[in-house]
Amino acid sequence: MAASKPVEAAVVAAAAPSSGSGMGGGGATAGPGTGGLPRWQLALAVGAPLLLGAGAMYLWSRQRRRREAGGRGDAGGLKRNSERKTPEGRASPAPGSGHPDGPGAHLEMNSLDRAQAAKNKGNKYFKAGKYEQAIQCYTEAISLCPIEKNADLSTFYQNRAAAFEQLQKWKEVAQDCTKAVELNPKYVKALFRRAKAHEKLDNKKECLEDVTAVCILEGFQNQQSMLLADKVLKLLGKEKAKEKYKNREPLMPSPQFIKSYFSSFTDDIISQPMLKGEKSDEDKDKEGEASEVKENSGYLRAKQYMEEENYDKIISECSKEIDAQGKYMAEALLLRATFYLLIGNATAAKPDLDKVISLKEANVKLRANALIKRGSMYMQQQQPLLSTQDFNMAADIDPQNADVYHHRGQLKILLDQVEEAVADFDECIRLRPESALAQAQKCFALYRQAYTGNNSSQIQAAMKGFEEVIKKFPRCAEGYALYAQALTDQQQFGKADDMYDKCIDLEPDNATTYVHKGLLQLQWKQDLDRGLELISKAIEIDNKCDFAYETMGTIEVQRGNMEKAIDMFNKAINLAKSEMEMAHLYSLCDAAHAQTEVAKKYGLKPPTL
Repeated sequence: MAASKPVEAAVVAAAAPSSGSGMGGGGATAGPGTGGLPRWQLALAVGAPLLLGAGAMYLWSRQRRRREAGGRGDAGGLKRNSERKTPEGRASPAPGSGHPDGPGAHLEMNSLDRAQAAKNKGNKYFKAGKYEQAIQCYTEAISLCPIEKNADLSTFYQNRAAAFEQLQKWKEVAQDCTKAVELNPKYVKALFRRAKAHEKLDNKKECLEDVTAVCILEGFQNQQSMLLADKVLKLLGKEKAKEKYKNREPLMPSPQFIKSYFSSFTDDIISQPMLKGEKSDEDKDKEGEASEVKENSGYLRAKQYMEEENYDKIISECSKEIDAQGKYMAEALLLRATFYLLIGNATAAKPDLDKVISLKEANVKLRANALIKRGSMYMQQQQPLLSTQDFNMAADIDPQNADVYHHRGQLKILLDQVEEAVADFDECIRLRPESALAQAQKCFALYRQAYTGNNSSQIQAAMKGFEEVIKKFPRCAEGYALYAQALTDQQQFGKADDMYDKCIDLEPDNATTYVHKGLLQLQWKQDLDRGLELISKAIEIDNKCDFAYETMGTIEVQRGNMEKAIDMFNKAINLAKSEMEMAHLYSLCDAAHAQTEVAKKYGLKPPTL
């Protein structure tokens, strides 16, 4: 996986795309038994960036309803409005719906009465499934209705749209709903019916705007509307990400991200320091070593650039070794593939990984490492079967390789196979007892299992396990980070804050720690200023930290600052390391765009921080 310490983000966020380096998202949601979240906590949804695509407001509302439903299987607190199929008698209240007094009122009432009678006749035809006759009656009602009777006219148009919908005449549905909305801008039925028509006509942007308006008008409490919003946002996100990712400029992550990524491997030959005999002539002279001159090798130069953190030159030097079919061709293929993954070019990485895996004469650790990386790539591409096959093959060819079990353990957590994950972490620890990261992640796996099952005794055992890990490995920043996430779940905010401080002491250049600490300030103290200050610090430390931009964007959405939110999401999109992650970010960005348009058209805004 191309995230550092590859799936911590995904560990916490289930099957979500990872965001940022170092620690992943998560741990920022309320624990079991907590009531509804206050409005400021909407922003915390981004701590575990789920692939819902409907933005933080939709995500938060759904999570809150699940909690308030007390664990019922089907989000019991949500309203259901069946299919909104049937025609109706009156529209929602709208200006101009009263009956005027004065001369001519009697004639006008007669005209309106005739229109209502035609509508009632149309309703009978509709219920009998005679939609063409129903349309004729509704058309008659529209022609008879006085033009100043906005509410009645909007109802007639909406009813005719319902009949057109049954005949799957989507263009006519959209046109009649538009008339209804022009007469009554907050007409939920007409807006939702038009949204469905736009969906059928493949007008995704228009569909999203309509369903966003519906969600706001309904207070985000109707599951049918929310599901359509999710669906359209995912489709838009995937569509835009596919085009953008295909044409994106490769971007090297920050040095901190790259170092953190490589630190998650212990049996990776290509990331080990250069051996004394591999040093270049220039370096030997500096060290007073005038021993034999080694061959000119692009791979060895690439390794030297790695040590110098001159990462931009590594792919080209590896290519020289590969083109020359040099002594280190297998190593060069693996190193080049790794950097292709780091810059988000999985298409280029795969052939190199395939070739290393097929080289039977290559060092088995090179082949196992290539399988781990290809398996992680498959998981990022949401191909768990292929991913599992690669990890299992790696375990078969190199059963003493601790990295295989460490990374497969993370895969198992993603697949909700916690017992198998713990077994893999145990095997990693048996092979490498000094592996602090595996021990910390084992604790977190056990904690998540206990937390999900609401088992208080197991939760306490897992928390005790964290204490033992940080006592045994006081220099392991990841141990403090994962413990902080668990403490946040348990609402032990002060102690969680202390853990993040220890992370910062150990890794002052890890931007994601500042993001998590900033989110904690929102949940703990409702201190928006301090939270934003810490997230801004993360961006200052690493201006390539997509997780920080995404989090900042989500908070700005909740503050009602849509323009700034969209700017933050676009920055995160340009830094995304996978097409899946990019699709998620586009969903957030499109949700913000839709809210902006709805505010302009209808004056509708969701509650803000």
